[in-house]
Amino acid sequence: MQIGVIGLGPMGGNIVRRLTRAGHSCVVYDANATTVQGLGGEGAIPATSVADLIGKLGDGPRTVWVMLPAGKITEATVNELGELLSKGDNIIDGGNAYYKDDIRRGKTPAAKGIHYLDCGTSGGVWGLQRGYCLMIGGDDDAVRHLDPIFAALAPGIGTIPRTDGREGRDPRVEQGYLHAGPTGAGHFVKMIHNGIEYGMMQAMAEGFDILRNRASGKLPEDERFTLDIPDIAEVWRRGSVMTSWLLDLTAEALARDNALEHFSGNVEDSGEGRWTVEAAVEEAVPADVLAASLFTRFRSRQEHTFAEKVLSAMRFGFGGHVEPGAKPLA
Repeated sequence: MQIGVIGLGPMGGNIVRRLTRAGHSCVVYDANATTVQGLGGEGAIPATSVADLIGKLGDGPRTVWVMLPAGKITEATVNELGELLSKGDNIIDGGNAYYKDDIRRGKTPAAKGIHYLDCGTSGGVWGLQRGYCLMIGGDDDAVRHLDPIFAALAPGIGTIPRTDGREGRDPRVEQGYLHAGPTGAGHFVKMIHNGIEYGMMQAMAEGFDILRNRASGKLPEDERFTLDIPDIAEVWRRGSVMTSWLLDLTAEALARDNALEHFSGNVEDSGEGRWTVEAAVEEAVPADVLAASLFTRFRSRQEHTFAEKVLSAMRFGFGGHVEPGAKPLA
């Protein structure tokens, strides 16, 4: 298939590379012309503007994947695409947009017969190698038409054991992509995914902080343990119920620097955690852990603990997020 991609940051660029390697044709545009030309050298078709990108997509139905930060830039780009595209064309927002914005934003192109899909995209900077877990909202016919695109980006079944009792259910889910429901549903599911991620990361970070502080002189001498934190992280990776990619990333960071001195402990939140807590309030659902993990990120900007350095290490590991004040890793 042919697809346009707007926004060529770490994830957007790797989406283009993964699609190109799967045999799809990508027309690409970004405000950074050097990035555009770089991907042009890897087989993509460079464009000099959004309008130029649309012109190079040829006959419809045309599809454009928007991979930009949530907010004004995505809003403006979707509005511009709505003016340039025609009935039967497709707009995919693959960034971390707020699902309510998707519901509102999708109505204008829908009035012209343009399909608007919101695609929660998980995989971070590792998506090129591992594939992306995709959570998609939008019209069923449009999602099915774009199946080759989603299938190329998804990780595939890989080596993960099949779940008993899934016979007769949507096989796309086992490949790593889900049609979650109508417009907004994809980013809603991704939002909750990220809220849960906050809680998992926080629990792990606090646990390692407790382990590290067991050597404290504040404790009775026979209750002090000087524990090897990198080795604990490594042994937990092997057969424990905590086995996970987050633990893998933590173990790697600790093995390289057991004090995590090159991380600041200043932990940003990218929006989804706040939106998850707001959704819990709207639904009157208790979400103690998710709320606490969000507030801890706020507090981390005032004082830093080893737990927050662990959080920083995990965020850098899966998303390449460099925290304010972080020292370069030698």
